[in-house]
Amino acid sequence: MHPKPNALPWLLVSALTIVLDQLTKWWALTSLQPEGVPHPVIPGFLSWTLAFNTGAAFSFLAQSSGWQRWFFVLLAVAITAALVVWLTRTARREWRTALPLSLVIGGALGNLIDRLHASQVTDFIQVYYRDWYYPTFNVADCGICVGAVLLILFGLRK
Repeated sequence: MHPKPNALPWLLVSALTIVLDQLTKWWALTSLQPEGVPHPVIPGFLSWTLAFNTGAAFSFLAQSSGWQRWFFVLLAVAITAALVVWLTRTARREWRTALPLSLVIGGALGNLIDRLHASQVTDFIQVYYRDWYYPTFNVADCGICVGAVLLILFGLRK
């Protein structure tokens, strides 16, 4: 008897997320200088604004002395490893689990590449309304958030 095919081929979605993330970060680094200057896309709502984050979401621990880089590297590696194991135990046809997991893996690895290469994560998507600004983010962050939300939503529907 052959075991059921696992969901590891869904890692192609992770790879696509990483490529899209790294290409857009390269574009931001080469096109949006200097840091902090907004380039309106949809005035009053969306700008491309180059920013760097040495912390995690919402700049958590960004003001620390540098140890947080390695903490977030180890955290990303551990979470990615756990999610890959989860994919090995998921049937390939179970896209409601495989898709969200692969998006989170791609996002985590996209930001991990930045931390290893530059000790900080490149962000550039800025959403705002009047005086309210959501923290600047990137494509990897989108993969993590969308994947986590889908995992919760699909989990609630079972």
